[in-house]
Amino acid sequence: MSVFADLVQHLADLLHPLFGATAAAAAIVLFTAFVRLLVHPLSRAAARGQKARTKLQPKIAELRKKHKDQPDKLQKAVLALHAEEKVSPLTGCLPVMFQMPAFFLLYHLFSNTTIGGKANALLGHDLFAAPLGGRWADALGHGGAFGGAGLVYVCLFAFVAVVATFNYRRTKRMMAANPVVPVTDGQPVPGAGAMSKVMPYMSFFTLFTVAVVPLAAALYVVTSSTWAAVERAVLYR
Repeated sequence: MSVFADLVQHLADLLHPLFGATAAAAAIVLFTAFVRLLVHPLSRAAARGQKARTKLQPKIAELRKKHKDQPDKLQKAVLALHAEEKVSPLTGCLPVMFQMPAFFLLYHLFSNTTIGGKANALLGHDLFAAPLGGRWADALGHGGAFGGAGLVYVCLFAFVAVVATFNYRRTKRMMAANPVVPVTDGQPVPGAGAMSKVMPYMSFFTLFTVAVVPLAAALYVVTSSTWAAVERAVLYR
């Protein structure tokens, strides 16, 4: 943890001539971009996997029809089909999984008052009027929603809402272009209807995350989700 804290502090020092008092926040954004850049090959693989899984849907529908009363055989047949076509069902999870350690590092780094037995100097950094170690509840308790720190969160929420709306509309278009393949007699895949209704709204969960984590971790989430939105728009076009 202390090594990571030193890394963030050194990066903030390098950026200070350009960003002044918000250099630590800029360092977090730059660090997030670096993590996303490292994960980009996995995102490309996830995009290829998603396209391949979409092409497999007619075959999976046939398997569901063939083994509709034999769930064990259906599961084995679907797994065999994925193996035969060299498509991994887990590919889409890898970009998120590989980013989680970086998020939790930032979360713990800006949640602890001491690092390596010393006072956590990073907690003295702000994004304008909002401390990087503070949360939305802290901002509400010191000045309200439209106080100095509160306005920082209002801007973050507005930005996240724009990105989430973009993702929502894009997901709806993709699902309309690739509807669930019927199993038989026009009946949809069991459970797919509920999933298709919920999935477009998943991007709005970022609003909750930003509200409850330290501001430094919230910056990571906002930057990462924005990168992901642009990345998916390019890779899934």
